[in-house]
Amino acid sequence: MDSVRLTVAQAVVRYLSAQYVEIDGQELPLFAGVWAIFGHGNVAGMGEALHAARDLLPTYRAHNEQGMAHAAIAYAKAQGRRRMMACTTSIGPGAVNMVTAAALAHVNRLPVLLLPGDVFATRAPDPVLQQVERFEDATVSANDCFRPVSRFWDRITRPEQLMPSLRRAIQVLTDPVECGPVTLCLPQDVQAEAHDFPVFVFERTVRRTRRPEPDRDELAAVTAALRGAKKPLIVAGGGVFYSGACDALADFAKRRGIPVAETQAGKGALVWDHPCNVGAIGVTGSSAANELAAEADLVLAVGTRLADFTTASWTIFANRGARLAGLNVAAFDAVKGDALPLVADAGRGLAALDAGLGDWSAPLPWQALAQERTDVWTRVVDRATADAGLDLPTDAQVLGAVNRAAGRDGTIVCAAGGLPGELHKLWRSGRPGGYHLEYGFSCMGYEIAGGLGVKMACPDRETFVMVGDGSYMMLNSELAVSVAMKRKLIVVLLDNRGYGCINRLQNACGGAPFNNLLRDTHYKTETLPDIDFAGHLRALGAVTEKVTGVAQLEQALERAKASPVTYAIVIDTDPLPSTRDGGAWWDVPVPELSTRPEVAAARETYVANKARQRR
Repeated sequence: MDSVRLTVAQAVVRYLSAQYVEIDGQELPLFAGVWAIFGHGNVAGMGEALHAARDLLPTYRAHNEQGMAHAAIAYAKAQGRRRMMACTTSIGPGAVNMVTAAALAHVNRLPVLLLPGDVFATRAPDPVLQQVERFEDATVSANDCFRPVSRFWDRITRPEQLMPSLRRAIQVLTDPVECGPVTLCLPQDVQAEAHDFPVFVFERTVRRTRRPEPDRDELAAVTAALRGAKKPLIVAGGGVFYSGACDALADFAKRRGIPVAETQAGKGALVWDHPCNVGAIGVTGSSAANELAAEADLVLAVGTRLADFTTASWTIFANRGARLAGLNVAAFDAVKGDALPLVADAGRGLAALDAGLGDWSAPLPWQALAQERTDVWTRVVDRATADAGLDLPTDAQVLGAVNRAAGRDGTIVCAAGGLPGELHKLWRSGRPGGYHLEYGFSCMGYEIAGGLGVKMACPDRETFVMVGDGSYMMLNSELAVSVAMKRKLIVVLLDNRGYGCINRLQNACGGAPFNNLLRDTHYKTETLPDIDFAGHLRALGAVTEKVTGVAQLEQALERAKASPVTYAIVIDTDPLPSTRDGGAWWDVPVPELSTRPEVAAARETYVANKARQRR
């Protein structure tokens, strides 16, 4: 058998470079590149190997390990999980900085290959710089932190282990069910060790996404349930995108007359003005979707993991006689809520259902009711997002201006705080892929790094990042990378002087305003920090301006769109208001005992809502 002598790091790079994926008949590299921050744990091994292959497998330099992993994850999400990136770090802090991002990818079922350096496999120089020593277990390093947040985890302590582990890694990363983060820990001495690898393992390999067909009996049961439904509702999740089934869902819903509600991950599967789109569902949902969900007698959940924001902590489906059906590639998700399972690829499952429904469609009165309630919600959105001429506008009014500037082709990127709730309710998606929210892990700091990943995946679409001052302060360094890489972002920073979203939740639970807004902190009697966000953004390389009110914002957005480089706009907003229309309950336990009467009142409401939960 022919062999080639390579270091372990060189073998990793050569193997990744040989992986391809077929997309719409075109073969493209599976890995679009590697993000790297070098240190003593990876600069000599992985660094040398990546340098030699830099024309085949690009290496990108970042400023923060969590940020670069967020960018890689966002890239994979924007690519519909068909292409992805890898990330390499040193041992110690460089590695554990990526743990948060690994958890984000795990929750959202998104592929990213993490290649943290590790301590010496030989243990000859132990303890090395940055090594975590566990007194009772010499095999543990900081990289063991990745175990619970990786779909597959391995530590390569001998060169012979590499190829079986890499094969398993690629299988997980490209599998529609197992998809998620993979961590391969690479001890720094092993990275540099040479070995004779079989030549055939580095041959070009083309991966194709598996699209499982539905089981005959499951299909028959769900088809019969649909045919018997008088008030059916579809809940569209992220699996619709990953199946490439947006057009199929739009056609199926229109011909069958079934209203479609969207989760955070599923928003934009249908364009906002599709005749069957009734808007967002759940805690941050539209009144149209939530009212229909309460009356529906059959809910077909397509490609969603039915998280608590979607189900309103399992109070949203108030019709006790309603049945759930779960069309999902993962059996784990298909049976949630005691649903009738239809384990299949979303697109193929919809096609099979369509073939079995004959001339059936939802009753006309139900279709008319859905349209009537959608019309009401359309007016709510128009009102909430209109410019009210305020010096301190609401998040919704700022969102409206950004949405109008984005048009049908722009992409919005956001993550944690109050903005995702307003965006879920109010944003109007012009086409699939125009709404990119990370709300599975609700990770503050994802926004700018995620925006960079989206722009790398979709360079021809204008990418708008909306970020609050709290999230911006947590992680903003990759803005400088967007400038250096000439990947233009339009960043709108909303400054409400604190954590406005969690302040509202605190108040809703009867708590006193405390430690969320800057004015309610321990140092409130002192001079509060007057942070010059515009100056900071400018220092990172963005063209920047600060505006007052929505009218000035709209003018600035036009300048931003005309700019060839990353452009940032800062606007002060009111931290207190949020859109009260729509929405649903969320299970956040309120203390049984408190000296505050407001807490006692909130507890009574909490207990009443708990009684409504579907169990």
